Amino acid sequence: MITCFDIGGTTIKAATAIGPDALVALGRVPTPRDDFDAFVAAITGLIELGGAPDGSAIAISVTGVVDPETGVTTVANIPCIDGRNLAGDLGARLGCKVLVANDADCFALAEAFAGAGRGHRVVFGAILGTGVGGGIVADGRLFRGGGGLSGEWGHGTAVATRVSVAPFDMPHLPCGCGLQGCVDTIGGARGIEKLHKHLHGVESPSTDIVARWEGGDPQATQTLDFYVELVSLPLALTVNIVGPDIIPVGGGLGNAHALVARLDGAVRERILRKIDRPLVVPAQLTVDAGLIGAASLAFSEGMA
Repeated sequence: MITCFDIGGTTIKAATAIGPDALVALGRVPTPRDDFDAFVAAITGLIELGGAPDGSAIAISVTGVVDPETGVTTVANIPCIDGRNLAGDLGARLGCKVLVANDADCFALAEAFAGAGRGHRVVFGAILGTGVGGGIVADGRLFRGGGGLSGEWGHGTAVATRVSVAPFDMPHLPCGCGLQGCVDTIGGARGIEKLHKHLHGVESPSTDIVARWEGGDPQATQTLDFYVELVSLPLALTVNIVGPDIIPVGGGLGNAHALVARLDGAVRERILRKIDRPLVVPAQLTVDAGLIGAASLAFSEGMA
């Protein structure tokens, strides 16, 4: 039995697992953000609630970066685990094996084992949420790149700023990572809002812009035309480098199925590999992907 955790800045969710997609929920507790002893106590309490035997393994999805060489986690919104070797420190306190991966990687694992990527050899999980992220699973194993930063297609400079759908230019915007013009600045929900304001001088939530686009609104249509061209180019480049068989899209924009289909068509027009089936598809696991991904991590690495 594996105990799985999905740890965010406000909540820790837990479940026991006897398989990658066979989970029993244990509930949730607030995340102790500033006290590691309290953090360990919260994890311990959830393990005990699930009745896992002493010394049984745990697997964690965390909202942060995990360096595969040092084990150090960078989790800015949970100071008590930021800069720690979380797997090592927690394993020493609990007397068990601990695996930790970031939430985008666990999303990709979940989709590879139990979602849209099931049966595919190479899965690139693309996050189009508030921002842009991703994870790579190949031959049933998570690919952990240097520094734990593989799959981060959102933090390269957008390959185009001028689009052909209309004679518009998009300036390079500052990114939270410290660079300029990253795909993250235009590719997520906040990016759609920035594009819409740039084109039309109007501030609107991304959900409203997408809904109006689906209804044929001319301004929203122009914004989404602009968006699809700007985002499909770096995603096509990512496809040519990684070679995925399927790209499940998670995050809030993954729920906009018509937009995902439009993006899929634009990406397939721009890649070297020519396929006549959908490549970019909505994620199937919109609930508990972190827990399923953590379970998948454990079973793919032989912890059970």
